[in-house]
Amino acid sequence: MSDSDDLTHTDADGDVQMVDVGDKPDTARRAVAAGELTLRPETIAAIRDDEVSKGDVLATARVGAVQAVKHTWETIPMCHQIPITNVETDFDLDDDRVTLEVAVETTGKTGCEMEALEGVTTGLNVVWDMVKAAEKDADGQYPDTAIDRVRVLDKQKREL
Repeated sequence: MSDSDDLTHTDADGDVQMVDVGDKPDTARRAVAAGELTLRPETIAAIRDDEVSKGDVLATARVGAVQAVKHTWETIPMCHQIPITNVETDFDLDDDRVTLEVAVETTGKTGCEMEALEGVTTGLNVVWDMVKAAEKDADGQYPDTAIDRVRVLDKQKREL
């Protein structure tokens, strides 16, 4: 950024502040985020076949993703608490990864991208937690397990 006036979460003195959205009109908003969790092929097979000892991995991760969306304002300091009107989760199992897309909808004065991103990262963390025993190497480490490519795929805003 070339102009510090473009920074919305700091005041003229550089102090952190929450953006005042009070005068903004309510709009319908939607954000879609995605991310990937790289796992061993045998771990993916265990998820697909519902053979993970902790239980249904994707069902549990779906609940975690939705909870994270609803609590984003509690974990990201400058996020507003917004009314969540819908959350959709979509998991895809490839040979060596789980991909998660989370779509969030709201009607309000500010967007929901952070909520979608929180849903993705928490959902993938829940998957990792559910399968971590299968992912550890002989030293108890996770040399190949990784969450990456977390990103916003789409952001929409429309007048009511």
